[in-house]
Amino acid sequence: MRNFEYLLSRILNEDIGKLILRVSIATLMLFHGYHKLINGIAGIKGLVVKAGFPEFLAYGVYLGEIVFPILIIIGLYTRVSSFFFALTMVFAIFLAHGNDLFTLGKTGGPVIELALI
Repeated sequence: MRNFEYLLSRILNEDIGKLILRVSIATLMLFHGYHKLINGIAGIKGLVVKAGFPEFLAYGVYLGEIVFPILIIIGLYTRVSSFFFALTMVFAIFLAHGNDLFTLGKTGGPVIELALI
């Protein structure tokens, strides 16, 4: 009986931990997506074109910062959504922080540490 209780508590704790991570990270990204939904993506379009990509790729920000985080929060297609979420962040690091890849901030951590998380 003790082994069953231990196993059950371990499974529940892992699930709760994953839920907390999913909801917190995806919710933080939703704030960015909401900002772009309200204020537009003109700045993103400029960065995309400046990097030599077609302008229509800038609209992918709506998928990466609104659609995929919502899917992650509700737990639907979580692994696929997380992959594209991460791809969105790699693209964002490349576009917005390309010159800061190896730069350290005032506190000693990388300037891009929030995007890396």
